[in-house]
Amino acid sequence: MKKSLLPILFLVVSTSTFSQRKSELFAEIDTLKSRISQVEQELAKAKREISSSSAEAEALKTENASLRDANATLLGNLSNFSELSKQNSENVNKAMAALARKEKQLSGINDMISANDSTAIVSLTRIKQTLGENAKVAVEGGIISIGSSLNVLFGSDTSSELTAEGKTWLAGIASIIKSNPNFKAEVEGLNITGEFESTYNQVASVATELVTNSEIPAENIAISAKDGNFKEGINIKLQPNYKAFYAQAKESAKAAQ
Repeated sequence: MKKSLLPILFLVVSTSTFSQRKSELFAEIDTLKSRISQVEQELAKAKREISSSSAEAEALKTENASLRDANATLLGNLSNFSELSKQNSENVNKAMAALARKEKQLSGINDMISANDSTAIVSLTRIKQTLGENAKVAVEGGIISIGSSLNVLFGSDTSSELTAEGKTWLAGIASIIKSNPNFKAEVEGLNITGEFESTYNQVASVATELVTNSEIPAENIAISAKDGNFKEGINIKLQPNYKAFYAQAKESAKAAQ
Protein backbone atom coordinates (compact mmCIF):
# COMPACT_ATOMS: atom_id res chain seq x y z
CA MET A 1 0.00 0.00 0.00
CA LYS A 2 2.83 2.31 0.87
CA LYS A 3 4.46 1.46 -2.44
CA SER A 4 1.35 2.49 -4.39
CA LEU A 5 0.91 5.70 -2.43
CA LEU A 6 4.40 6.89 -3.15
CA PRO A 7 3.98 7.17 -6.92
CA ILE A 8 0.65 8.79 -6.46
CA LEU A 9 2.20 11.31 -4.06
CA PHE A 10 4.98 11.92 -6.51
CA LEU A 11 2.48 12.39 -9.27
CA VAL A 12 0.47 14.83 -7.18
CA VAL A 13 3.59 16.78 -6.27
CA SER A 14 4.75 16.79 -9.87
CA THR A 15 1.33 17.87 -11.07
CA SER A 16 1.19 20.67 -8.50
CA THR A 17 4.70 21.77 -9.38
CA PHE A 18 3.90 21.72 -13.10
CA SER A 19 0.70 23.73 -12.52
CA GLN A 20 2.65 26.30 -10.53
CA ARG A 21 5.33 26.40 -13.18
CA LYS A 22 2.72 26.85 -15.88
CA SER A 23 1.12 29.75 -14.02
CA GLU A 24 4.50 31.39 -13.68
CA LEU A 25 5.10 30.93 -17.38
CA PHE A 26 1.75 32.48 -18.24
CA ALA A 27 2.50 35.37 -15.89
CA GLU A 28 5.91 35.81 -17.47
CA ILE A 29 4.33 35.64 -20.94
CA ASP A 30 1.87 38.35 -19.92
CA THR A 31 4.73 40.43 -18.57
CA LEU A 32 6.65 39.98 -21.80
CA LYS A 33 3.58 40.85 -23.85
CA SER A 34 3.15 43.99 -21.76
CA ARG A 35 6.79 44.89 -22.28
CA ILE A 36 6.53 44.16 -26.01
CA SER A 37 3.45 46.38 -26.22
CA GLN A 38 5.28 49.13 -24.33
CA VAL A 39 8.30 48.75 -26.58
CA GLU A 40 6.07 48.87 -29.66
CA GLN A 41 4.43 52.04 -28.34
CA GLU A 42 7.82 53.58 -27.64
CA LEU A 43 9.01 52.49 -31.09
CA ALA A 44 5.93 54.02 -32.69
CA LYS A 45 6.51 57.19 -30.71
CA ALA A 46 10.15 57.22 -31.75
CA LYS A 47 9.12 56.73 -35.39
CA ARG A 48 6.68 59.64 -35.09
CA GLU A 49 9.35 61.83 -33.53
CA ILE A 50 11.84 60.77 -36.22
CA SER A 51 9.25 61.53 -38.92
CA SER A 52 8.49 64.90 -37.30
CA SER A 53 12.20 65.66 -37.00
CA SER A 54 12.73 64.72 -40.63
CA ALA A 55 9.86 66.97 -41.68
CA GLU A 56 11.26 69.79 -39.58
CA ALA A 57 14.72 69.21 -41.01
CA GLU A 58 13.30 69.29 -44.55
CA ALA A 59 11.36 72.45 -43.72
CA LEU A 60 14.49 74.03 -42.25
CA LYS A 61 16.44 72.99 -45.34
CA THR A 62 13.81 74.59 -47.59
CA GLU A 63 13.66 77.70 -45.39
CA ASN A 64 17.44 77.92 -45.39
CA ALA A 65 17.47 77.73 -49.18
CA SER A 66 14.81 80.44 -49.30
CA LEU A 67 16.82 82.58 -46.89
CA ARG A 68 19.93 82.15 -49.03
CA ASP A 69 17.98 83.19 -52.13
CA ALA A 70 16.47 86.14 -50.27
CA ASN A 71 19.89 87.13 -48.98
CA ALA A 72 21.34 86.95 -52.48
CA THR A 73 18.43 89.03 -53.79
CA LEU A 74 18.88 91.55 -50.97
CA LEU A 75 22.61 91.84 -51.68
CA GLY A 76 21.83 92.34 -55.36
CA ASN A 77 19.24 94.99 -54.53
CA LEU A 78 21.67 96.72 -52.18
CA SER A 79 24.27 96.74 -54.92
CA ASN A 80 21.72 98.13 -57.39
CA PHE A 81 20.56 100.69 -54.83
CA SER A 82 24.14 101.73 -54.17
CA GLU A 83 24.75 102.17 -57.89
CA LEU A 84 21.46 104.02 -58.32
CA SER A 85 22.24 106.21 -55.32
CA LYS A 86 25.64 106.99 -56.82
CA GLN A 87 24.03 107.87 -60.15
CA ASN A 88 21.40 110.00 -58.41
CA SER A 89 24.12 111.77 -56.46
CA GLU A 90 26.01 112.44 -59.69
CA ASN A 91 22.80 113.67 -61.34
CA VAL A 92 22.08 115.95 -58.38
CA ASN A 93 25.61 117.33 -58.52
CA LYS A 94 25.26 117.93 -62.25
CA ALA A 95 21.89 119.61 -61.73
CA MET A 96 23.30 121.79 -58.96
CA ALA A 97 26.25 122.76 -61.15
CA ALA A 98 23.89 123.59 -64.04
CA LEU A 99 21.69 125.58 -61.66
CA ALA A 100 24.72 127.48 -60.40
CA ARG A 101 25.68 128.31 -64.00
CA LYS A 102 22.13 129.48 -64.76
CA GLU A 103 22.08 131.60 -61.61
CA LYS A 104 25.39 133.12 -62.63
CA GLN A 105 24.03 133.83 -66.11
CA LEU A 106 20.84 135.36 -64.72
CA SER A 107 22.84 137.35 -62.20
CA GLY A 108 24.91 138.83 -65.03
CA ILE A 109 21.79 139.67 -67.06
CA ASN A 110 20.08 141.15 -64.00
CA ASP A 111 23.16 143.26 -63.35
CA MET A 112 22.99 144.58 -66.90
CA ILE A 113 19.27 145.30 -66.59
CA SER A 114 19.86 147.04 -63.26
CA ALA A 115 22.68 149.00 -64.86
CA ASN A 116 20.32 150.12 -67.66
CA ASP A 117 17.63 151.06 -65.14
CA SER A 118 20.17 152.96 -63.06
CA THR A 119 21.42 154.72 -66.19
CA ALA A 120 17.84 155.70 -67.06
CA ILE A 121 17.30 157.16 -63.57
CA VAL A 122 20.60 159.03 -63.65
CA SER A 123 19.84 160.26 -67.18
CA LEU A 124 16.43 161.50 -66.03
CA THR A 125 18.14 163.67 -63.44
CA ARG A 126 20.63 165.01 -65.98
CA ILE A 127 17.88 165.70 -68.50
CA LYS A 128 16.03 167.90 -66.02
CA GLN A 129 19.29 169.64 -65.20
CA THR A 130 19.90 170.26 -68.90
CA LEU A 131 16.37 171.12 -70.06
CA GLY A 132 14.97 172.48 -66.82
CA GLU A 133 12.59 171.15 -64.20
CA ASN A 134 9.61 171.83 -66.47
CA ALA A 135 10.87 169.49 -69.17
CA LYS A 136 8.33 166.90 -70.31
CA VAL A 137 10.19 163.74 -69.37
CA ALA A 138 8.83 160.26 -68.65
CA VAL A 139 10.40 156.84 -68.09
CA GLU A 140 8.57 153.64 -68.96
CA GLY A 141 10.07 150.18 -69.39
CA GLY A 142 13.57 151.63 -69.28
CA ILE A 143 12.76 154.03 -72.16
CA ILE A 144 13.17 157.75 -71.56
CA SER A 145 10.72 159.93 -73.47
CA ILE A 146 11.34 163.70 -73.81
CA GLY A 147 8.47 165.64 -75.36
CA SER A 148 8.03 169.04 -76.97
CA SER A 149 5.10 170.78 -78.60
CA LEU A 150 4.96 171.54 -82.32
CA ASN A 151 4.60 175.26 -81.60
CA VAL A 152 7.89 175.32 -79.67
CA LEU A 153 9.76 173.42 -82.36
CA PHE A 154 8.14 174.75 -85.54
CA GLY A 155 5.92 177.67 -84.56
CA SER A 156 2.82 175.81 -85.83
CA ASP A 157 1.46 172.29 -86.23
CA THR A 158 2.01 172.20 -89.99
CA SER A 159 5.46 173.78 -90.37
CA SER A 160 8.59 171.67 -90.60
CA GLU A 161 11.11 174.53 -90.24
CA LEU A 162 12.70 174.66 -86.81
CA THR A 163 12.41 177.79 -84.71
CA ALA A 164 15.34 179.25 -82.77
CA GLU A 165 13.74 177.97 -79.58
CA GLY A 166 13.36 174.56 -81.18
CA LYS A 167 17.03 174.46 -82.19
CA THR A 168 18.08 175.41 -78.66
CA TRP A 169 15.91 172.62 -77.29
CA LEU A 170 17.44 170.13 -79.75
CA ALA A 171 20.95 171.26 -78.78
CA GLY A 172 20.12 170.21 -75.22
CA ILE A 173 18.73 166.92 -76.57
CA ALA A 174 21.97 166.35 -78.51
CA SER A 175 23.96 166.91 -75.32
CA ILE A 176 21.83 164.29 -73.57
CA ILE A 177 22.23 161.78 -76.42
CA LYS A 178 26.00 162.22 -76.43
CA SER A 179 26.17 161.67 -72.68
CA ASN A 180 24.34 158.35 -73.09
CA PRO A 181 26.24 156.54 -75.86
CA ASN A 182 24.67 153.21 -74.86
CA PHE A 183 21.20 154.46 -75.73
CA LYS A 184 19.56 154.62 -79.14
CA ALA A 185 17.49 157.71 -80.04
CA GLU A 186 14.18 157.75 -81.84
CA VAL A 187 12.37 160.86 -83.09
CA GLU A 188 8.66 160.10 -82.77
CA GLY A 189 6.00 162.34 -84.31
CA LEU A 190 2.45 162.25 -82.97
CA ASN A 191 -0.42 163.20 -85.30
CA ILE A 192 -4.12 163.73 -84.59
CA THR A 193 -5.35 164.42 -88.13
CA GLY A 194 -4.38 161.17 -89.79
CA GLU A 195 -2.33 163.04 -92.42
CA PHE A 196 1.23 161.89 -91.71
CA GLU A 197 3.09 163.72 -94.50
CA SER A 198 3.66 166.83 -92.42
CA THR A 199 4.53 164.67 -89.39
CA TYR A 200 7.20 162.80 -91.38
CA ASN A 201 8.60 166.12 -92.60
CA GLN A 202 8.79 167.37 -89.00
CA VAL A 203 10.56 164.29 -87.61
CA ALA A 204 12.93 164.33 -90.59
CA SER A 205 13.72 167.98 -89.87
CA VAL A 206 14.47 167.18 -86.22
CA ALA A 207 16.68 164.19 -87.16
CA THR A 208 18.55 166.28 -89.73
CA GLU A 209 19.24 168.99 -87.16
CA LEU A 210 20.65 166.43 -84.71
CA VAL A 211 22.83 164.76 -87.34
CA THR A 212 23.99 167.83 -89.24
CA ASN A 213 24.42 170.49 -86.60
CA SER A 214 24.85 168.41 -83.44
CA GLU A 215 26.95 165.65 -85.04
CA ILE A 216 24.87 162.76 -83.76
CA PRO A 217 25.66 159.60 -85.82
CA ALA A 218 22.79 158.96 -88.22
CA GLU A 219 22.79 155.22 -87.35
CA ASN A 220 21.97 156.13 -83.75
CA ILE A 221 18.74 157.94 -84.70
CA ALA A 222 15.48 156.41 -85.94
CA ILE A 223 12.30 158.26 -86.96
CA SER A 224 8.62 157.29 -86.75
CA ALA A 225 5.20 158.87 -87.08
CA LYS A 226 1.99 157.53 -85.57
CA ASP A 227 -1.49 158.44 -84.42
CA GLY A 228 -1.18 160.40 -81.21
CA ASN A 229 -4.69 159.51 -79.97
CA PHE A 230 -5.69 163.15 -79.40
CA LYS A 231 -2.07 164.14 -78.73
CA GLU A 232 0.37 165.78 -81.08
CA GLY A 233 3.98 166.81 -80.74
CA ILE A 234 7.49 165.41 -81.00
CA ASN A 235 8.98 162.90 -78.60
CA ILE A 236 12.65 162.06 -78.40
CA LYS A 237 12.89 158.53 -77.07
CA LEU A 238 16.10 157.19 -75.57
CA GLN A 239 16.17 153.45 -75.13
CA PRO A 240 18.85 150.83 -74.46
CA ASN A 241 20.67 149.44 -77.45
CA TYR A 242 18.90 146.09 -77.27
CA LYS A 243 21.05 144.54 -79.99
CA ALA A 244 24.19 145.38 -78.05
CA PHE A 245 22.44 144.39 -74.81
CA TYR A 246 21.56 140.93 -76.10
CA ALA A 247 25.05 140.49 -77.54
CA GLN A 248 26.48 141.39 -74.13
CA ALA A 249 24.00 139.08 -72.38
CA LYS A 250 24.99 136.26 -74.76
CA GLU A 251 28.67 136.78 -74.00
CA SER A 252 27.89 136.91 -70.28
CA ALA A 253 25.98 133.63 -70.54
CA LYS A 254 28.88 131.98 -72.37
CA ALA A 255 31.34 133.20 -69.76
CA ALA A 256 29.17 131.73 -66.99
CA GLN A 257 29.14 128.25 -68.53
